[in-house]
Amino acid sequence: MLIDLSPVTLGTSALGRGTAPGSPEEADAVAGATALFDSGHALIDTSNNYADGRSEQVLGLAIAQRGGDSARRVVTKVDRDPATGAFDRDRVLRSHEESLARLGIDRVGLLHLHDPYTVSFDVADGPGGAIEAMVELRDSGAVDAIGIAAGPVPMVRRYVDTDVFDAVLVHNRYTLVDRSAEPLFANARRRGMLVFNAAPFGSGLLAAGATDGAMYHYQPAAGDLLEWTRRAERVCAEAGVSLTAAALHFSLRGPFIDSTIVGVTNARRVAELDALLATEIPVELWHELEDLGPAPSPIDDSEFE
Repeated sequence: MLIDLSPVTLGTSALGRGTAPGSPEEADAVAGATALFDSGHALIDTSNNYADGRSEQVLGLAIAQRGGDSARRVVTKVDRDPATGAFDRDRVLRSHEESLARLGIDRVGLLHLHDPYTVSFDVADGPGGAIEAMVELRDSGAVDAIGIAAGPVPMVRRYVDTDVFDAVLVHNRYTLVDRSAEPLFANARRRGMLVFNAAPFGSGLLAAGATDGAMYHYQPAAGDLLEWTRRAERVCAEAGVSLTAAALHFSLRGPFIDSTIVGVTNARRVAELDALLATEIPVELWHELEDLGPAPSPIDDSEFE
């Protein structure tokens, strides 16, 4: 695989959201995207459905303006049909074509199959299914590598066990709060796959802290999780670092993780991320966080078993 990696991959799920083509807001979003390409981080992660397609469109404008190595640094994902939910071979191929058109490029190096929730694994793995199309794209040379990207560990495990994918991406399940993806990541590494860990801040809680309305896994954090987070914040403060920095470095030191995906949209956020990366974490902090005991994670993937 000819995929350049760095410890952090920049995620763009919110890039361009709510902007109109040709608007000042779009211009601001394009400037933000340019800052992502100008950073020292190797890859920019997007998807066919991020911000209703605006993420790819904004990245495409930045690529056209900036040139250079921009085009080869984009990773995208194929998604189900937004109107019908279809996610078969034909939809995968159309989604790939839509993404290339929005990005204004001829190819991407790595393409993920994203959130295949509208079809069963057996359908996805059968004749005319999504997996067949992903393999077809790689075998034809249209992409260098293919990945599976989703959340529920039991579901993703079935795709990993096919041995046809080159990469795996899971979100919200390898954090200070929830470590349920660790066996999956170990399995993927044994199979020679690239491992991407997304949402190291749990979609907000581990960045915002235990504040009213704080979210974990896209839902309000319950009282017991907020209390655990307050205790973790105190432990981090006593060590002289922020909970946010600890959450990021927890993923960076994960033994099976090749790159951690962090959502950013502009130069300010890149600078904040780089400051977190530069934070020195005392080794003793990891032991003190372990002493807090397991966090009460709200994630329950049992329905996907």
